[in-house]
Order: sequence, then C-alpha cells, then structure tokens
Amino acid sequence: MANAATTKDLQAALSLLTIGDRALPANLAKPKVGIVCGSGLGGLVNIIRNKVEFSYTDIPGFVNSTVAGHAGKLVFGLLGDNDVPTVCMVGRFHFYEGFALTQTTYPIRLMALLGVETLIVTNAAGGLNPAFQIGDVCIIEDHLNLPGMTGNNPLIGPNMAEFGPRFPPTSDAYCPRLRRLVYEAAKKLNVPKFLHEGIYVFVSGPSYESKAECRFLKSIGADVVGMSTVPEVIVARHCGIKVVGLSLVTNRAVVHRDLRSDPDAPAEVRPQEEKIASHEEVLEAADARAKDLQTLVKNLVEMI
Repeated sequence: MANAATTKDLQAALSLLTIGDRALPANLAKPKVGIVCGSGLGGLVNIIRNKVEFSYTDIPGFVNSTVAGHAGKLVFGLLGDNDVPTVCMVGRFHFYEGFALTQTTYPIRLMALLGVETLIVTNAAGGLNPAFQIGDVCIIEDHLNLPGMTGNNPLIGPNMAEFGPRFPPTSDAYCPRLRRLVYEAAKKLNVPKFLHEGIYVFVSGPSYESKAECRFLKSIGADVVGMSTVPEVIVARHCGIKVVGLSLVTNRAVVHRDLRSDPDAPAEVRPQEEKIASHEEVLEAADARAKDLQTLVKNLVEMI
C-alpha cells in the first residue's frame, strides 16, 4: 500500500534529520514554522540564519524538482530577531512534473512530524483580477481546487489517521489571524500598497491558460491562478498545521476576446498584441519583488 511505504519513508527521513551523524542541532530539530518557496522565490532562504541544508536527493521519500527556479533543498535555520526555528523548502514539486500528489505533498507531512505549527506557502501566480498589478502580493483567503473537483486530491487513498481525519474541512484552510498579521507585517515595509486578498485557483498545468479558460476562471470568482499550493495546503490542514498563503502576481492573465481575425471589426474589439506568458517572465517578476517579500515574511514570522 502506498501509505505504508510513505510512512516507512517518513520515519527514515525523520531519523536522518534527528539521529546520527547528520542530525540537526537541538535548536533546529523542532522547527515551528515551515516555508514553501514558489517559482523564483528561493531567495526567501537568505533571511534564515545558522543554516543547515539537505539536498532533496539525500532525504528518503523526496523526489527532485525538475523546474527552473526550484533549487531542490530543505534548509533549516533561525528566522527573525526572536530566532524562530524554521524549515524552508527551496523548490517544490508539481503535479505537472508527473509526480503523484502524495509525492508533491510528502514534505508537508515530514514538517508535521518535525513539529511545524505554521506553514507559509508562497507561489508565483497569474493575475485574473484587473486590480492586481505585476509585483503585487495576494493573500490567499480561499481556493478553488479544480483538479480536486475532478478526482485528483492528495488525500485520496487510505486515510493516514495518525495525521488527521478521513474527511477534513477546508472551509477554514487559510488562518484569518495569520492573514491579518500579513497586513501588520507589511506596514513595516517602506513601499506603496501592494497587498490584496483574493481567491487562488489551482490548475494542473504545465500549459498556461487559454483566454477562454481565463475568462471562465475569473467568472467563477478566482483572482489569481497557479499550478501549485492547494495540495500542500490540504495536507497541511489534514495535519493540523495553520496556513497562510502568499501569491506574487508575476504576469497578467489575458481575458479579452480576440477578434483580430475580422478585418471589419471595430478598433475597440481588435486589441493590440498581448505579451505571451512565459516562465522567464515569472522568474523576472519574482526577482524584482524578492527583497520586499523576504522582509514581509521575516516580519510575519516575528509576529507569529
């Protein structure tokens, strides 16, 4: 059974991190905060001190990220002026890479076993809400799990009862207190207002959304769209971990109807050429906002 193998791998991974020659020092062995770095956001690890790093290839049960902007290492250290023990995933796993959702969310279960109480998930996302600009950050208030609605949920299979119930609720997936603290943390940044709250929609990828798909996603209430995060959040909540999610808007989703093929169409329905979404664009936008996001996360952790 897959879950039996997962449990065995988790125990082996826990032993690697806490027992033997490579065991973490006592002040890092029980992290209270976990961070998942999204595309191009691996620089968040720079705010962690006294770092101890493990390559994903060395940790039992971990697969290895194949996507540019995802380094593939688990980093332990201290964060903030109050030295909060923290573990950071520098690089995440995606469904579109061919991994099962139980594999993409495996690190979250390991975090739970280590004692993580709060998970900060970050991602690079496309902006569907016209009020969101590139470089803005959307605090996730709720999500739409399209793959989950069509049979791809990380909790499918025998329930791992040692972590949580068979039917965990997700109506409270994103902690209201933590969301409020993000706003407080942002007040310490000397930058113009760049925070919003909104709904994140999870799509499988790896192709970017068509214009018709963007219009549909917007019509069902989504503000940002991306290819990650939601499976990790579901598993974190199954494990009883509090969650806050931050989406960095790295590109604008195109939602208008394209009528340029009609030479007699009025100019207002023949829009100019739009920039086509690309992973390079995502990484560039993430890099431009990296330092602000690092400071925001540091301030947030100090308040938790």
